[in-house]
Amino acid sequence: MELKFSNNTLSLVNKIIKRYPEGKQKSALLPVLHLAQSEFDGWLSPEVMDYVASLLTIKPIEVYEVATFYSMFNLKPVGKNLLEVCRTGPCWLRGAEDMVAHIERKLNIKAGETSADGNFTLKTVECLGSCGSAPMLQCGANYYENLTEEKIDQLIEKLRDKGVRSSYLKSVEINS
Repeated sequence: MELKFSNNTLSLVNKIIKRYPEGKQKSALLPVLHLAQSEFDGWLSPEVMDYVASLLTIKPIEVYEVATFYSMFNLKPVGKNLLEVCRTGPCWLRGAEDMVAHIERKLNIKAGETSADGNFTLKTVECLGSCGSAPMLQCGANYYENLTEEKIDQLIEKLRDKGVRSSYLKSVEINS
């Protein structure tokens, strides 16, 4: 089976590429990788990265270098809901370590693992820029702040019932 974006996504990719001068289409790499991750099950397989390289007419290694550098790109399959808990100073001081431990117990996983039902992956990440409302986590494009065990329990139930893959993209509409 040939790997290919949906027509709508391919149209968005082409709009993004056209924002840049001829020969500078590599500049579109970050937004195109976000679209690819969103469309192809929440992660970037080598085949997906090769496909992105072909669309941008760049070498696959150029895509791999970027995808492996940024923590927002997943290089292995993840659950439908990727729970990214901030682990930097302010969040840790306000209880992020306890929140991670609670999620691990609740979902019977460790950081970096996916729940048996495939719904949740837990990841600890660097600063998410919400220090004043620590501890916090990000799931897709949404921030959940001032976390408590009760708030986490409610969030997990809400996400479990939703049944839709979380994404960094709030919408597939991108200004042209």
